[in-house]
Order: sequence, then structure tokens, then C-alpha cells
Amino acid sequence: MYKKNKNLIINSVLAVIAVVTVFYAGYIIGSDQPPRQIEVIGVSNTEGKYDDINFNLFWEAWDLVRDKHLKGEDIDNQKLLYGAIAGLLESTDDPYSVFFEPEDSQKFQEDVEGHFGGVGMEIEVRDKRLLVVSPLNGTPAYEAGVKAGDQIIFINDDNTFDLGVEEAVKKIRGEIGTKVKLTIFREGFDKPEDFNITRANIEVPTLEWEMLEGDIAYIKLMSFNSNSLPLFYEAIIKSSFSGAQGLVLDLRNNPGGFLEVATRLSGWFIDDDAVIVSEKFRSGETKDFKAPGNGILKNMPTVILINKGSASASEILAGALRDLRDTKLIGETTFGKGTVQELQSLSDGSLVKLTTAHWVLPNGGIIDEEGIAPDFEVKEDEKAQLDKAIEVLKSEINK
Repeated sequence: MYKKNKNLIINSVLAVIAVVTVFYAGYIIGSDQPPRQIEVIGVSNTEGKYDDINFNLFWEAWDLVRDKHLKGEDIDNQKLLYGAIAGLLESTDDPYSVFFEPEDSQKFQEDVEGHFGGVGMEIEVRDKRLLVVSPLNGTPAYEAGVKAGDQIIFINDDNTFDLGVEEAVKKIRGEIGTKVKLTIFREGFDKPEDFNITRANIEVPTLEWEMLEGDIAYIKLMSFNSNSLPLFYEAIIKSSFSGAQGLVLDLRNNPGGFLEVATRLSGWFIDDDAVIVSEKFRSGETKDFKAPGNGILKNMPTVILINKGSASASEILAGALRDLRDTKLIGETTFGKGTVQELQSLSDGSLVKLTTAHWVLPNGGIIDEEGIAPDFEVKEDEKAQLDKAIEVLKSEINK
């Protein structure tokens, strides 16, 4: 059966290479409407758009700051406006809904595109604690021993409790070649420990692959970016010519990336037009994302490695293949990043990142905060996890 599939891979694979659109896993970049022009000159309707809100209160506070604060005459109106907008987003009690001033907006876009300075790790806030989602393979954070699930207590001796992700990123970043001290607490530590990490120019790694004993292809996908599709295609073709009879897809410590890449990769493993994930909005309406492709690997025995550093697009791909083709998951429960953030550019180049929906898997499961549990749990030990994946895969091959 597999030899037939191998020929199909070689003959059909060009058809599934396509241009990656501007979907980022969890983020939708762009706007359907032209941005409004904002000018602070007063309020024509003090009651605003809502019957239960009188915006006179806002202007009372504004005038109080301008007229009586010790530094009121020196405070720039634009700074006050940005602070008010930031407070608006903070009031949602959602760590993923954030306002970026123009300079910070540019830095955020650089992160999404995969080129930035820093230490090379994905971080998130959960219950007001700053957590490491995943250190990126080969980066300074990874080499220093930072692990998924680590809690960052201090950044250069500054307490991180109740610190937003974007503020934390500002503190961690700095001139290339300089050091940043992260004080980290980890399960198993008697007390927090300091990690002194040298900042570097970070390029998000993408993919590694090799052939293992027993004609097993091993592909480690480290991010879902614009290079993932052609590199995955190359790995599949080369492993096919090498006689691969099964595949271990390693999504451990993969924090996510472009949703479009996840949907297209899923199209290699399942039938065309299958719904791999849906967005569910507060109205109850849903938007489906389908797998484009011809399922040329749908009969390839496959298992997936996951851990607590697998997030967002990784969870979408792993969950979809589990639900739609009963692909076995080995390792640890994933991070649980399952909400959708829309990126809305404002007229001055600033940016609002706003949570608008939940991701819902094909079987109706919700990813957010819960994560995806493995079919075979193996704690932390990477070699033990891989050994178990190979064991499970061999049983799949021999069915």
C-alpha cells in the first residue's frame, strides 16, 4: 500500500505547494474597513454610543490630569490617549488583548514575520504569571536550559507579577551581545534560579528531518512559517525515496505560527475539504477552515509528539489529525492556546490585538487553557517520548 502512496506523493506533491496567506495562528492581520481618523479635540456627544455611559466622566479625569497633575503641563496629549486605549484593553482581563503604540507595533510585526532580536522563546501570561510557552530550538534561551512551563519571576531583578507580555518582551530585548538575567522557578527547583542569557538576532527555526532505524521518517517541525511548506515537501520526497514506511511528526516546543500553513499541512494527511478547525464567536456563529490538498499521506502510518511547549497551530494540527484520522499523540498535554486574536491597524500605525473567538476542533473540543491530552503520556524525557512514539508507530505499520 505504501509504495503506491509513495508514487502518488512524487506525482502529486507539486499540486499542494501554494502561497501562504496572511493568517497567523491565533491572529488575523488586516482590516476589512478603513481605519477611523482619531483626533483629540473634544466630544460632540458626551453620552457616547451607549445609553449607560456618560463620557463626561472621562473628560473630567482628563482635565484633572492636565490641570492639576504635577507634570500635567509636560504630559503629551498623545501619550494620554495611548494610555487610555491601553487601559481600555487591560480592562477586559484578557492577557491576549493588547494595544501597541506605533513603535511597538513594528516590533510585533517583526516577531510575526520571524526576524527579531532577543533570546528566542515564546512567553505568555496565565493567572498573572509570566510563563515560557516554548524556547525555540537552537536559540540562546534553548541553549541556556530554559524549558516550556518555566515561570519567569524576575527580569533583571524587576518583578514580573501582573506584567503584560508586551512589557515583558520590552524588558527581555536589548542590544545584541548584551545579557539579560531571568530568574526562573520550575517544578523540581527548591528555589528560583538565575539564567544569564546573551541576546542575539533571532531567526525562527523551521524544520529538521532524518531517517530512523526501521524505515521511519522523523520530521521535527519547529514553527509554522512561510518556509515550512517547501521544507516539509522536501523532507517527504527525500524520506519517500529512502523507503519510509511510517512518520514521526515532532511538534514538541513548537509555539505555532501561520494558520494557513497548519491547514495546508493537514491537507497532506486527510481528505480535501475536511474541516480541521473552526472559529466560534461570542454570537455563536462559526467560521470553518478546511484542509486543501489531496490527502496523499492519509494512508501513511503517522504519530505525533507533543508537549507543554506545543501551542496554537501545533495544537490545531495535532488535534485535527487525532480527530479526523485517529493519529496517536505521544508526550504531554499541550499548552492550551486556543483563542483567536484579530490585529487591527489604527490610522497612526498603532495596533489593537483583540480576542474575538475560540478555536474549536473537529470533535467539538476547546483548546484554550485545557490543551490537548496525549493518547500515550510520557513525562518530559525527550528520548523516552521518542522511543514510545517509535513503538506506537511500529504497531501502526504492522496492522
